Amino acid sequence: MRGLAAGDAACLAAVHQRWARMVHMLAWRTLGDAAEAEDVTQQVFLGVWRGCGGYRPDRGTVAGWIVGITRRRIADALSARTRRGELVAAAGAALPPDESGAGRPEAALDRVLLGQALAKLPTSQQRVLRLAYYEDLTQTQIAERTGWPLGTIKSHARRGLRRLRHDLEGRTGADHLYT
Repeated sequence: MRGLAAGDAACLAAVHQRWARMVHMLAWRTLGDAAEAEDVTQQVFLGVWRGCGGYRPDRGTVAGWIVGITRRRIADALSARTRRGELVAAAGAALPPDESGAGRPEAALDRVLLGQALAKLPTSQQRVLRLAYYEDLTQTQIAERTGWPLGTIKSHARRGLRRLRHDLEGRTGADHLYT
């Protein structure tokens, strides 16, 4: 762990060699999907690399620390899966039953209006919203990826959504975006 904290990649390789199989099995058994389990495994060892300075031997073993990181990443993956399901269900419920989205010209207009409104936001708010909605990351995952505090991520998301809503509500014909 001292080698990891010092930035020694060989130490990370040794930790990965020793515990990657355990991490992958925990993720696979919980998620039931090999691809998701591989993603979680990568996220866990990225978290080990970035957070090795936070490991405290007096609080538990290295294996216990890694299992804790794994459990949090699995919970994030399950939350993302739930959100995706809810978004798909909400999108399906919003469409008229006899019409597909492909036959609706206003769907293309919605995308253009949203893209223009998003482009007007400050870069930090754009980044947070794009990571949340286009890459389906949780706010915690966004904080880890950007290195920004979680509170900052939440503030950027809230302010960005408010500005998007204000901008889109001010446009004629954009009311159908919120129905």
